[in-house]
Amino acid sequence: MESKQVAQTRGASFIPPLEEFNTEEKRANPFPILKTLRENTPLRFDETYGTWDAFLYEDCVRILKDPKTFSSNFNRDNTNTENIITVDPPRHQDFRELVNGVFTPKAVADVAPRIYEILNFLLDAVQEQGRMNTVYDVAAPLPVMVIAELLGIPTTDRLYFKELSDTLVTGVTDSSEETYKRVQAQRLHARDTLNDYFRQHLQMRKEQPTEDLISVLWYANAEKQVLDEDQILRFLTTLLVAGHETTTNLITAMVRVLSEQPQFQERLLEEPHLIPGFVEETLRFYPSVPRLTRRATMDVELRGQVIREGQLVNVWMASANRDGAKFAHPDVFDPTRHPNAHITFGFGNHFCLGAPLARLEAQIALETILRRLGNIALVEGTKIEPTPYPLFTAVKEYPVTFEGRSI
Repeated sequence: MESKQVAQTRGASFIPPLEEFNTEEKRANPFPILKTLRENTPLRFDETYGTWDAFLYEDCVRILKDPKTFSSNFNRDNTNTENIITVDPPRHQDFRELVNGVFTPKAVADVAPRIYEILNFLLDAVQEQGRMNTVYDVAAPLPVMVIAELLGIPTTDRLYFKELSDTLVTGVTDSSEETYKRVQAQRLHARDTLNDYFRQHLQMRKEQPTEDLISVLWYANAEKQVLDEDQILRFLTTLLVAGHETTTNLITAMVRVLSEQPQFQERLLEEPHLIPGFVEETLRFYPSVPRLTRRATMDVELRGQVIREGQLVNVWMASANRDGAKFAHPDVFDPTRHPNAHITFGFGNHFCLGAPLARLEAQIALETILRRLGNIALVEGTKIEPTPYPLFTAVKEYPVTFEGRSI
């Protein structure tokens, strides 16, 4: 298959890395590269894959807020693959309304005591050791345990969920047919495994409903008849994966900033009112997801160039969030930055449904880590490795040492 056809026929999730990010070393520090692209080619057409890349904040927002022109739907003729991420309004709103009540600020706030309990349980296990692997000891288990409890499924399956969800979001490293087929097969297996898992739990809720998210979704849908059963299963998988994958990356990134700029550790203890701002600045500085992709539904002109109907456009949030035209001193981490109009949670209709929960988990995690751990530092000699493409603005592991504080 010719390279130019790859993105169009395989879909956005199988777009290989840009030439600028074709090695792990380049992906490990993408921000200087993104700055160069932003300054030299703010909107460019990739001749290799037949896709567009938008790097400026203004253009990224323009694209994300216009679903009529730039669609999230890459499967326009196959509604059986619909999910909340890939459908456009008004169908998108049908999905959101089924679970909106679960993610309201008030509903999310009710989860706070349980988040504290889980965090203290996780930190109890490592505090005496004086070191931890941030990802596996805290950042991954916390959000997966929270979303698992909301769904009403065993939190003891968290390692199982982590493995499957990592597979679902892994991208391709090149455009070869062999790589494409391998990754596609792995993703399909993970998706089918999770569908089977949720099918069993859904059957139990049909027979004996509870107050968990599976029951809420099933009975809300029974009233409105929005989705068929297969779509509900895919929706549950999306909620599980989206409900923890990006939050894991956010919590890890916060610990990364604390170790890279240790002056913030004592400052946040003395000025806890800065914690929400620190979370927002982490979202801007180290976004969990570097890009989103949209498909043009018609010919459209942008920056004097014509994007043709059907062409894919990569929206680089990781670049937009450091655009100097929008953010003063964009490469400086500033928890007092206000306003902080980052687009890490997206923009417009597809603004992240779980953003209130992610923010709450991150704020409680930061507060609890600072209260219990002091002098947090990256283990000497550690090589920072990015997670597999396309989530390469996150890291695979982040081992740290610390001094336990009395609580």
